[in-house]
Amino acid sequence: MKNIIKKLSIIITILIIVTTSACKKLLYEEPKDAPYEQTFWKNSKDVRSAMAGNYALLRNAITDKSNRYYMYGDAIAKNYFTIQYTGDGLEGIQNGDFTFQYNLNSLANYTLYYKSIAMSNLILSKVGAMTNSQLSTEDDPTEFKNNTLGQAYFLRALSYFMMVRVWGDVPVVTQAYEDPLNAPQLPRTPKAEVMKLIEDDCHKAINLLGWTYANSGDAKVTANKGSTYALLAHLYLWRATMSNVATDAPNLVDVNSADTTINTLISRGGYALTDTANYKNTFIGRSTEGIFEINVSENTLEGSNSSVGGSFLNETYVKGYGNNPRYYVVPSYFNNFYTDTDIRYKKGFDVTLPDKPMCIKYSNVIYRNPGQKLNPYLSNNIIIFRLADMMLLKAEIALYKGDTPTAINIINTFRKRNDPNPVLVDAVLSRDEVMDEYITERSKEMFLEGHLFYDLLRTRKYSNVVEWLPVERFRKEGYYWPVDPALFRNNPLLKQTTYWLGKV
Repeated sequence: MKNIIKKLSIIITILIIVTTSACKKLLYEEPKDAPYEQTFWKNSKDVRSAMAGNYALLRNAITDKSNRYYMYGDAIAKNYFTIQYTGDGLEGIQNGDFTFQYNLNSLANYTLYYKSIAMSNLILSKVGAMTNSQLSTEDDPTEFKNNTLGQAYFLRALSYFMMVRVWGDVPVVTQAYEDPLNAPQLPRTPKAEVMKLIEDDCHKAINLLGWTYANSGDAKVTANKGSTYALLAHLYLWRATMSNVATDAPNLVDVNSADTTINTLISRGGYALTDTANYKNTFIGRSTEGIFEINVSENTLEGSNSSVGGSFLNETYVKGYGNNPRYYVVPSYFNNFYTDTDIRYKKGFDVTLPDKPMCIKYSNVIYRNPGQKLNPYLSNNIIIFRLADMMLLKAEIALYKGDTPTAINIINTFRKRNDPNPVLVDAVLSRDEVMDEYITERSKEMFLEGHLFYDLLRTRKYSNVVEWLPVERFRKEGYYWPVDPALFRNNPLLKQTTYWLGKV
């Protein structure tokens, strides 16, 4: 852990790498001068730069290494899509082998998340100590300060939530160290304590944030109460089902907490499902149903030339990409889940290559040299939470509570909304059969949004899709990732993930 905390010495340098314009663009820039602490944290401009840097660090953490957010959440559920071999070993994760050297040194390394956490800790420490006079350029210094602290709590909670689902036990750092070189080495904290920290941070954020945004440029891509309620709902369902995998019975206290959390979000958030006629606008970003997104927009020159969406595209969508996409949807996925009239099938996929179908949810291509169609960038935000996700989770909650009719009604509502000729769930199905239908619906609605593998784990429907995960391996928590051995060099307190002991 010490090698992670040492990164804090670099974080101060990053505080001015991001400039915030009137539209709050999160443009990642190289620093011209490294600020000293005595010249920083003096005014609200410094605070805005630090917070913009915090979002940029989280974006870097989840997009680094072949868009790790999607590798963890979607790619390892092999029967959804296929990664073709190109020499980097990514295809190995689709067989449940996380020990390829490339994967160990990249996807098994959590350092980048701790950079974001370190920035959150700095903001909480430094902004918390700032006076109203230092923030006097703001219309309401107290509200500005509270909003900043709330966002920092949310981003710290989100970083830990992403890690606890991938590694389980992870080191917990909540202090901003003035001297990172002498910061303590830390062991992995039990996942139950990590999840309690996430819950506490969410509650603190909720008390500090509002439902609306003072600046329209902040909408969806910065945290508010809605973002935090969405994170908290996912945390409760994960904790309800994954704290003790020796049993398949969920903890109904957490299930009920998820239920009330989502109810509050839906009733007070002001979100609305995107009209199906504008289906693809949801994935460009900032739609009416967006709750929290990572900004990857070319409107602020932050589009991506290495996004997961681009790996599904070919020459038809991006000049110079060739005929065959690197990733493609497993053809049987369509046969098992969709009708030809489902809007999500018609607008979300291209089956021109029947043996290598493409997901085109993320295909908003903008050329920086449009005249010659050069320098293509995808301008599609990373959708972390949206309303449809929350509404479908209500069906899962109903099934955990034994309320099968409510779950059926929610699933059928989605099918009627998206398909003029829907195949509806029959009221005579058992709870387990309705759970199968629920997972089918989640896979259609949330394809390539970083959720599918976690959905399968929570609902215990992983055996239907993840061939490499038998029940025996699941009970041993063999879905968690190992820790990159490089992280052990400077921290003897770290322990390898239990399932991977002797395998890495």
